[in-house]
Amino acid sequence: MATRENSFAHRTVVEVDPFIPADQQKGIHNRWHPDIPAFATVKPGEVFTVQCVDWTGAQIGNNDFSDDIKNVDLTKIHNLSGPVAIEGAEPGDCLVVDILDVRPFDKMPWGYTGIFELENGGGLFAREFNSKAAKAIWDFKGVYATSRHVPGVKFAGVSHPGLIGTAPSAELLATWNQREGGLIAAHGPCVPPVAFPPNAKGAYVGQDGISDEVRARIAKEGARTIPPREHGGNCDIKNLSKGSRCYFPVYIKGANLSVGDLHFSQGDGEISFCGAIEMAGIITFSCSIIKNGVEKFGMKQPMFLPSPVDPLYSAKLIFEGISVDVHGDGKQYDMDATVAFKQATLNAITYLMKLGYTREQAYLLLSAAPVESHVGAIVDSPNACVTMALPLGIFEHDILPKEEGLTKHDFGQCAIRSDGVV
Repeated sequence: MATRENSFAHRTVVEVDPFIPADQQKGIHNRWHPDIPAFATVKPGEVFTVQCVDWTGAQIGNNDFSDDIKNVDLTKIHNLSGPVAIEGAEPGDCLVVDILDVRPFDKMPWGYTGIFELENGGGLFAREFNSKAAKAIWDFKGVYATSRHVPGVKFAGVSHPGLIGTAPSAELLATWNQREGGLIAAHGPCVPPVAFPPNAKGAYVGQDGISDEVRARIAKEGARTIPPREHGGNCDIKNLSKGSRCYFPVYIKGANLSVGDLHFSQGDGEISFCGAIEMAGIITFSCSIIKNGVEKFGMKQPMFLPSPVDPLYSAKLIFEGISVDVHGDGKQYDMDATVAFKQATLNAITYLMKLGYTREQAYLLLSAAPVESHVGAIVDSPNACVTMALPLGIFEHDILPKEEGLTKHDFGQCAIRSDGVV
């Protein structure tokens, strides 16, 4: 007979409502700064859960227009839950974080993928496509995702946190701001920007008991959450799902772990900027500490053990890209893996358009589905070789090349702006 003795629910250390704007809730912040106090404290080995709003803080709705993507306020992102302090963690230690589970809220069984405007967010092809806002809403049924905006596909998600990391020290924060500020100064005004400097506008720390002076300093100095850095951050590694283990350097007492930007699924590269299936959800952790781990392991950045849970899509159609802009002016680049990745992606988009998907639908699909990309070769001058593997099993129809050509279907269009501009 089941007994209540020795049966204890895991503690939820941050609770949020996914339908309420993030800046109206506690336990959320959207900047990195060592002076952001811990919202909760846990013991090593304790199992605990953290609830997260979506990365925009409830700015995007389940509807059939992309005006909310067009008008999203990116000064308010990313919205992270925490920080959570781990008792006994000290600078120089290694924080071991076990991701035990990642799932959407039962009351919010949907997510979205977005293409952002060139002038407001961008993405991998922001300039090439002169990007205009578009999106796809994805419905969740168990492990599977489908979309009314990208018909003909169904795939199992590998849910994971897009953004997770420890708090920086004051010295590390100053280093970030100095080096990224130098990059901005070297390039001048760019669209999209080459980096995002501290910006007090939109900064939010949802903790009580912070003086106005400290709150103002966090807003003025706090690093934006957009790039990954030495502490982790916005790495968007799709295989960090349940069963993963992460090793993070500790820079301040307690480590102050924060997490957010949860994804139901994502393709390698998250190419459209808001390229995963973004969701609000719940993540379960257990943490431990390796004393002096930074020195023991020679850590400069985090290390990860990927999840043993992975959708079984063994058959793939693989697209190759090299360091030549074959879709543009034909320019030869010197071992540029980014150019090669973009060419592989454009090859896949062109192929999907032959099947009947619009360019926007293809862009969104490659961002959201469990697409794999690998560096094939990076030593054969002048061309790096990068591949993009499209799983055949996610499609409801045959997409393989045939002697008679490809069968083109009518898949409609994704959600676009209400003014019809794409």
